[in-house]
Amino acid sequence: MTNETGHNEVELCGTAASQPALSHENHGVQFYRFLLQIPRLSGQADTLPILLPSSLLPQIVPDAMLHVCGQLRSFNNKTGEGSRLVLTVYAMTIEVVSAEPLNRILLSGTLCKPPILRRTPLGRSICDLMIAVPRRYGRADYLPVIAWGQLAIAVSQRAVGELLSIEGRVQSRQYTKVTGDGSQERTAYEVSVMHLLELSAEEDSAFPTP
Repeated sequence: MTNETGHNEVELCGTAASQPALSHENHGVQFYRFLLQIPRLSGQADTLPILLPSSLLPQIVPDAMLHVCGQLRSFNNKTGEGSRLVLTVYAMTIEVVSAEPLNRILLSGTLCKPPILRRTPLGRSICDLMIAVPRRYGRADYLPVIAWGQLAIAVSQRAVGELLSIEGRVQSRQYTKVTGDGSQERTAYEVSVMHLLELSAEEDSAFPTP
């Protein structure tokens, strides 16, 4: 990591749940999108959108375990349809492996909204966060993060502008959106925190002091 960027590292092992489809072209390079399915220990699965350049297409082998390394990216959806904040895993490398399912993300960024601490109907604490992870050239990814239990209580006491370094997983969640045209089933993506990490000296110097 350089002083221009935050820490944003995603590592996934799963199987393709859809065929790659053309997403867009940028500077003469075609980019494709497909869904990667990663089983959880609970028996459920996270199904995550993967964006990749055309050079990685030969690595998408049906029914094979795919090892994907990259970053979690965000962009604002201005079409008025679906979520306003769209998350995608940008793949930098993909390879076929013989391995167990894996879903791991490391993030270092700035808390950019006040944490929201609430309780589930069963009484479990949950905290909603929004972390800004800087990229090169003045850009940033705005990533929704949730923490549970004692971690939720701990992060709820953090202030806007504080730096956070976390380890967790990227998860998908189904929800129902009620609109003027009726109810629609949609998918949300977020980072679920497993551990709070100490910021290294290099990471600490990568962010300006508030």
